[in-house]
Amino acid sequence: MVTVKGGSRPPWVGLGASVWMQIAAGNAYNFPLYSHSLKSVLGFNQRQLTMLGVANDIGENVGILPGLICNKFPPWVLLLIGAFACLFGYGVLWLAISRTVLGLPYWLLWVALCIATNSNAWFGTAVLVTNMRNFPLSRGTVAGILKGYGGLSTAVYTEIYSILLKSSSSNLLLFLALGIPTLCLMMMYFVRPCTPASGDDTSENFHFLFIQTSSILLGVYILTTTVLDDVLSLSSPVSYSFLVIMVLLLMAPLAIPVKMTFYPSSRRKPATHIQFVGPANTSGQDNGNTDKTEPLLTPSSSSANLGSFHESDSMSEVDMLIAEGEGAIKKKRRPRRGEDFSFAEAMIKADFWLLFLVYFVGVGSGVTVLNNLAQIGIAQYMHDTKILLSLFSFCNFVGRLGGGVVSEYFVRSKAIPRTIWMTITQVIMIITYLLFASALNGTLYAATALLGICYGVQFSIMVPTASELFGLKNFGMIFNFMSLGNPLGAYLFSGLLAGFLYDNEATKQHAVSCLGPNCFRLTFLVLAGLCGVGTILSIVLTLRIKPVYQMLYAGGSFRLPQSSNH
Repeated sequence: MVTVKGGSRPPWVGLGASVWMQIAAGNAYNFPLYSHSLKSVLGFNQRQLTMLGVANDIGENVGILPGLICNKFPPWVLLLIGAFACLFGYGVLWLAISRTVLGLPYWLLWVALCIATNSNAWFGTAVLVTNMRNFPLSRGTVAGILKGYGGLSTAVYTEIYSILLKSSSSNLLLFLALGIPTLCLMMMYFVRPCTPASGDDTSENFHFLFIQTSSILLGVYILTTTVLDDVLSLSSPVSYSFLVIMVLLLMAPLAIPVKMTFYPSSRRKPATHIQFVGPANTSGQDNGNTDKTEPLLTPSSSSANLGSFHESDSMSEVDMLIAEGEGAIKKKRRPRRGEDFSFAEAMIKADFWLLFLVYFVGVGSGVTVLNNLAQIGIAQYMHDTKILLSLFSFCNFVGRLGGGVVSEYFVRSKAIPRTIWMTITQVIMIITYLLFASALNGTLYAATALLGICYGVQFSIMVPTASELFGLKNFGMIFNFMSLGNPLGAYLFSGLLAGFLYDNEATKQHAVSCLGPNCFRLTFLVLAGLCGVGTILSIVLTLRIKPVYQMLYAGGSFRLPQSSNH
């Protein structure tokens, strides 16, 4: 643990390094860039391909193991494990697609893809848990920034794929197998936990605004250069110049600690601290004081706020304490929403499962489109689907960044639960899937853009919501369990539904590749119906947790309820 004053450099250096690790953690989104090679070189049908897409999503989102050990080991251990997963998994896929090794069985490629993309869970857990704890007063903003860069990673890889790797699937897999571990080794030292300060840093909002602005410029720049590279025949020097500028824009967040080094603030706040949430003992052995950890922030002075938050208790806090002191009550009470839950305690809460189901419907349906985006474009007679992928990536980034910023503003100003934005975006997703199903001329780009934004919002809202309802102490495990909604949705909606219907339609056409709106129409209609159910569940969740947010953000600033020994 590194103890630092508020406004000091280490947390910002870690955030800048985490931006690069989030780009690395987006490697699973590259599946559409090499999926066509898996189909053509290895002779897979669409159902086999979609099941590989399921493997891609299972690996990306099954983070139970990193969630379990993130409180017991420093972040660099998780990042190193992720680097080895990339090296092995993508290495095996490269051997198959490059024909270096012939006859590799399908099951081995499935497992290798799971392992390769599981690096995302290790990277994402390390950087999210560390930075959410380093900046606990700005959870929505930090989650939006990090998830935003993760969403933008697809466009970054597409740019590298088109310019540096000459649109070669084999070169891309080799780049993922060697380049990501190298980047991880360079950055893992800087991603480390620091004890955050309790006082507000006057320059913090400016620093976050700078990172958000630079990320938006990066997104617009990549989308523009991708379109130019596709429309115009650019010379190699111009293309490589585009790539260099992209790398410089990716380094923009590091300008903040550089500025703090050369131009330190003359207005220092007292070095007051809040205690790091999580086990102080990194060996994994609990001591007797674990449950007596002080609250992350100073508790609210308003007992009225706490009263509106408490779930029906038969006795007051004072009565409870007196009874415990007299020995009448031996059993510790369970935590209330907003306090630190253990994973087992969180799992028996209705709000936990409501949040899981809403997230499952939102990202599970969205990832079905993402996994089949190349085939959806081809079915609508598009020969080059890279622009579709870049458009989805940019809008996914906008949704992630915007979801964090907008929800943070409204939760602080009006104490509106973040999940209201999941409700709104799922309503928009219903309209989007109906647009996809219509297959009208000119709607493919609009539908892809809308879906990208809505898909991104689901990520940036789920992360801080889970931390606010169930605390930061076991956030890594809770967040990673929520993330299982992605591969579960991919398996049910992409592997079993979309792939099956696509192959049936292709059989009717007596062709390998299906063409026309019927290839995915029924799939889109089913997804629209699912989002209707998700909208209802999201409304129920929002109404249930409204009192929680009124307590947490009473007075426009974040506060935690008084911790109890539980």
